[in-house]
Parts: sequence; structure tokens; C-alpha cells
Amino acid sequence: MSYLTIFSAPKPFTDPHINMIQRNAIQSWMRLGPQVNVLLIGQEPGLAEAAAEYGVALLTDVRRNDSGTPLISSIFGLARQAGDSPFLAFVNGDILLLPEIVQAAQQVAAQVSGPFLLIGQRWDLDVSQPLDFSDGWPERLRQEALRRGRLHRPAGSDYFVFPRHAFQEMPDFAVGRAGWDNWMIYRARRMGWPVIDGTQDVMIIHQAHDYSHLPGGQPHYNLDESQRNMALAGGFSTMYMVLDANRELVNGRVRRARLTPMRIVRAVERWLTPKEGGLRGFRGALARRFRRLRRRYYG
Repeated sequence: MSYLTIFSAPKPFTDPHINMIQRNAIQSWMRLGPQVNVLLIGQEPGLAEAAAEYGVALLTDVRRNDSGTPLISSIFGLARQAGDSPFLAFVNGDILLLPEIVQAAQQVAAQVSGPFLLIGQRWDLDVSQPLDFSDGWPERLRQEALRRGRLHRPAGSDYFVFPRHAFQEMPDFAVGRAGWDNWMIYRARRMGWPVIDGTQDVMIIHQAHDYSHLPGGQPHYNLDESQRNMALAGGFSTMYMVLDANRELVNGRVRRARLTPMRIVRAVERWLTPKEGGLRGFRGALARRFRRLRRRYYG
């Protein structure tokens, strides 16, 4: 039995650059050690070929919305049914993982009783060619990210580690569109689970790309499906992010999240945002102001 199942629903492999970076990502997951199982989910063009080439399990019976986009609820359900790993990790298809993510999951599980959610900021790196996964690849990749990459602002989330019995009920969010990942953090906080920011101990690397794979080549947050995701999530008040984590993993220890200037700004913004009824009145005007200001600081 594996300890951690990593699952993902990659984009189509038709674009040469997307094809290359997703193959890089899959190979990094496969090299995390015998405690890790990898699942690919979907029927996107080129996915079956990539799964066969690398010997990775592929689950194709995923439900989709009326636009043909796979649904998060189905993706998570399939991953849970496919194996018996005590912990699951959803990862976006362009994310490179290092072995430390397995250690982080073990450290959190040893210190937290009950459900939890482990998230963290990513490093952005331009990758233009297939990566070398010969001996020593994790340290080479880490140094390359430190040298050429940059830490992404805390508004994005690209991996989610949690016990297999968590998140059994989810709205029918469209994958690859805005809103569902924010809801994951919101939901965990509402349920009273520790939400742990692993940024300091866990380096994950996002291979930069354009949006040519999306309708009109526009960013996902401009799409109608993203607006539907946000509506399913319950509106802007549920759009949580890494700054809303109430714990952090530092040198292998789970501790209460430090109060930083960005966390203070985010806490004020969260308080100002009405839970229902939209952004109206004086409090709503302040919330809109904070939404504009916060882009300068955390995305």
C-alpha cells in the first residue's frame, strides 16, 4: 500500500510546450519514491499515450460539465476509489514536485489528529526543454528555481494534501478554472481543520506557460466557467488563499501561523467581505478598495 496518492487531471497534450512541461511534471511525481502512487484522470488528447509511456494508471470515466470540462467532484471521487493510500494529493498538471512533499505529509500527519489540508506557494520557472532526471535531479532543480525562478504571490494554490476521508462531498466545480481551489481552503477552515502553509518546507515548481489551451487564449479567471465555479463556491467571501492558513510547517514542525503584514491585510479584507448579499454599503465599498489594494501585495 502506498502512503500518498498523487492525482491530476492534465490539460490536452496537443500544444508542444504544454506536452513537454506536463511530461516533466509526471516524471517528477514518479520519482518521489515507493511510498507514492500516481494517478492520471481524464480523456484529454495525448493523455492515454503519456500514461502508457510512463506506466502510470489512467482513469477515464470522469464526469464533465456541459462545456466538456472535467468536474472536480468526479476527479476527487475517482482518485479516492482507485486506491487505499491514507493520504491524497491533488496537483496541477504543470507542477514539478520534489521528494520533500512526501516528508512534509508524514510530518503533518504525525502532529495533527484528524483531517487537515496542506497547501503552499509555488515557485514560477520558465522551462523550455525536457528535464534531466538522472541522479541528483532534485537538488539541481531546486538550485535552478532559486537562481532563475521567483516565489509566486500567495493568491495561487497548486497542490492540496489531505487525508483520504476528507472532502468527500464537493460541488461540481470545473477543473482548471478559478474558484474551486479557493473553496478548498475555505471549506477546511469552516470545518475547523488545520490549514497548513507548507511554503517554507516544501518547494513546488510551476513551469510557466501561456493560456493558448483555453478558449480565446484568455486567463482562466475571465471565463464563464470560473464565474460558475465562484457561484457554486458561495461567492467572493469563500475565495480563500494561502494567507488564510491558520498553521504553517517550519523545519518539520506544525505551528500557529505567524502574524505578518500580509496576513493582517488579508484578515481585514476577509472581515470586510460580506458573507451574503454582495458587496454593498460602506463595508462593501471598503472591501472593494481592499480588493484593489491587495493585488499589489499578494495577487
